[in-house]
Amino acid sequence: MSEQERIIFDNRTQINADNQDFKYKELTEEIIRIFYRVYNKLGYGFLEKVYENAMMIELKKAGIPAVSQYAIKVLYEAEVIGEYYADILVENKVIVEIKAARSLVKENEAQLLNYLKATDIEVGLLVNFGTKPEVKRKAFDNLRK
Repeated sequence: MSEQERIIFDNRTQINADNQDFKYKELTEEIIRIFYRVYNKLGYGFLEKVYENAMMIELKKAGIPAVSQYAIKVLYEAEVIGEYYADILVENKVIVEIKAARSLVKENEAQLLNYLKATDIEVGLLVNFGTKPEVKRKAFDNLRK
């Protein structure tokens, strides 16, 4: 990571609880560093798929296993009633949902939380390649599912 990327990461993204122990903290921090690396190179204005492809390249370069367009089946009374696709699933542990909007809205957060509720995955990152970079970390414990 370049000095500029480190400064941006430290100033904007460091989770406000250095002493708290988040699930998959090291992994999510690495994903966030990758997000900023991609944002710094591409900036604002591309479609989400472009950022997804760039994130996949950077995850691969970092040796982090990831799959794009991870299928999520929504069940109701044991029947599939819908299917969605999370942008990226990292190490079978973290869903990364990518947006390329002016700013994040509550519906974006609800979408990620629903993905977490519908899967065994407990941690998600909502990243926005908007006019200014944004990251939100969400968790939904499997015991609550």
